[in-house]
Amino acid sequence: MRRPLNSLIGSSAFAFYEVLTTHCRALKSGNLADVYTANKILNAYARCKELRIARKVFAEIPHRDTVSWNTMIAGFVNCGNLGTACEILKDMKRCGFDFDGYTFGSLLKGVASSYRLEVGRQLHSMVIKMGYEENVYAGSALLDMYAKCDRVDDAYMVFEYLPEPNSVSWNALIAGFSQVGDRNSAFWLLHCMEKEGVRVEDGTFAPLLTLLDDMEFYKLTIQIHGKIMKLGLAFDNTVCNAMITSYSECGSIRDARKVFDGAVRMRDLVTWNSMLAAYLIHEEEELGFQLFLDMQRLGFEPDIYTYTSVLSACFEKAHKCHGQSLHAVVIKRGLECSVPISNALIAMYLKSNNTSMGEALKLFESMELKDRVTWNSILTGFSQIGLSEDALKLFGQMRSLMVEIDHYAFSAVFRSSADLAILQLGRQVHVLAIKSGFETNEFVASALIFMYSKCGMIEDARKSFEETPEDSSIGWNSIIFGYAQNGQGTIALELFFLMRDRKVRLDHITFVAVLTACSHIGLVEEGITFLKSMESDYGIPPRMEHYACAVDLLGRAGRLDEARTLIESMPFKPDAMVWKTLLGACRANGDIELATQVGSHLLELEPEEHCTYVLLSHLYGHTRRWDEKANLTRLMRERGVKKVPGWSWIEIKNQVHAFNAEDRSHPRCKEIYRVLGELMEEITWLDADTGLDALITGFDETIVLKINLLRPQDQERDDDEDEEILALHVCRL
Repeated sequence: MRRPLNSLIGSSAFAFYEVLTTHCRALKSGNLADVYTANKILNAYARCKELRIARKVFAEIPHRDTVSWNTMIAGFVNCGNLGTACEILKDMKRCGFDFDGYTFGSLLKGVASSYRLEVGRQLHSMVIKMGYEENVYAGSALLDMYAKCDRVDDAYMVFEYLPEPNSVSWNALIAGFSQVGDRNSAFWLLHCMEKEGVRVEDGTFAPLLTLLDDMEFYKLTIQIHGKIMKLGLAFDNTVCNAMITSYSECGSIRDARKVFDGAVRMRDLVTWNSMLAAYLIHEEEELGFQLFLDMQRLGFEPDIYTYTSVLSACFEKAHKCHGQSLHAVVIKRGLECSVPISNALIAMYLKSNNTSMGEALKLFESMELKDRVTWNSILTGFSQIGLSEDALKLFGQMRSLMVEIDHYAFSAVFRSSADLAILQLGRQVHVLAIKSGFETNEFVASALIFMYSKCGMIEDARKSFEETPEDSSIGWNSIIFGYAQNGQGTIALELFFLMRDRKVRLDHITFVAVLTACSHIGLVEEGITFLKSMESDYGIPPRMEHYACAVDLLGRAGRLDEARTLIESMPFKPDAMVWKTLLGACRANGDIELATQVGSHLLELEPEEHCTYVLLSHLYGHTRRWDEKANLTRLMRERGVKKVPGWSWIEIKNQVHAFNAEDRSHPRCKEIYRVLGELMEEITWLDADTGLDALITGFDETIVLKINLLRPQDQERDDDEDEEILALHVCRL
């Protein structure tokens, strides 16, 4: 059981009182002149982190020795003040005192904590110069420093120079290889350590368990757990916490809970946080919320990690009230000034629904301190809910305020540029990404592929794909989507088979892209085969979006009965997305009866969603069922549902022009409609055999505007350029 906070404070105050008493007695008896007594008092002050008093005592010691200097260095290192510790080292050298293994050990510990590799290398040269490279204490500290700075090869070289490495040395090296994710080397070192007869302890297993983070390592996790129990380390706090996380990441929440329940007497805040994270990873939000309450009932005060974890589970509609309650708790406990917690609250509101953007912005504007995560959260939020112009304005503000731009920011801006079809701006940001060294980042490259694909520039998308890491499934998925959405489904499928042959990891997004490709080129049987073989051949269970793609595939082929049968056979309840897909297929195929049934179902599921009303209204109008259309219009009015107008954009000479249907707000409106009228007259003259009638039939006024208009007054465009723009926009559709 954890010791109460007041007892810890009390013990710390008592320790300080004791050292003060000892100090007074030494002064009264004159024992402070004895270097052993003085060092003991000095060390006690340093342990209490009373470094100001420690320095005064140090200055009053008449006969200092190396221990006195080492105590002061260690005290400042332990308080995170490496700079002062280095200054004391220089004074020590000036005063003629020799360094020893403990001197270097303390300083290297500080270097490792602050990741100051350049300082560590200077100390390493001093260690060699003074002949301490074979000293176990200095050598182990050197090894640990290199390992924590991710220089495991250098750490291993130091290790080889140690004549008799102890468990600290072995553990530091294992931790180093674990930190860089080298699973094979880390476990090979464990084998060598046991073979050499070195005692295996908690510091050995804790880093190794962090490497067991996938279902394929479940059996190995059980074996390591057995070894831990055999060695009597099962009740060690550090090992217990690592076991909970490892079992969770290997897919066994049940085993994680067993470890947690068995650690009743040694749980600390990390134990509770580990179990909380396990529940949330496995989407057991209700159990996570209950655990959050239990830990407080038993006297454990949540920390920043606890709050950020539990807030991340509150974006579902069912848990929205929990999120608002937690926000109130955060305010009540005065934690709203914590940047990580405020960031978590912003993310929670952004993920909840589009209507919560206002709450997220209020939080953002109220924050006195903002970090990169804060800005990226709002930027990504704007991008994801379609406020692309706001996202681009915010990006400009970030640039003006010198906020560091990372791969998250670049990804959001590229997606916003894609939504607005602002190719020139996207290219400018692409240049900035290259200058910043992010062009090969898999997330940035994926967003670039998406942007160029959405703008119809599939060759540029392919170039960006070629620059991504070959084993990145993110890049492969994006380019497959790009080709599929640009009407080149055959190439998309060829890329899928190439991806599979090169053993790039397939995921659920890959199959959404593949099914989209099949849908766009009419490969119905092949698409259904992909859907059925996902789990059996690739170990990926179909999700809602895969069934929606399959419904679209069947719907485009006019096989509406099969589409409906597929929906009824789904292993889970279909959501609105699936029904909307079927409704769209009904409209395309003119099946008014099925559309009415699906529409009625959708109006019950989402009575506030305007899309369903619009689709049904168009269908009723097309089939001249005016009474049903009028009833639907009246129902929209009664429910307060309004049609959200669709907008289109076109960029000409770095200027964006926006339109919606029947829009007359553009300053060159008269010219636009005049040219539109001329275009429609020309279309009616063309022979139906040319196929242009079929091409134009599905176009509304918005798309025709995008194809034809806004010629600069001072420059006439030739016919070839007109054809090129027409082809580009047809490709985008």
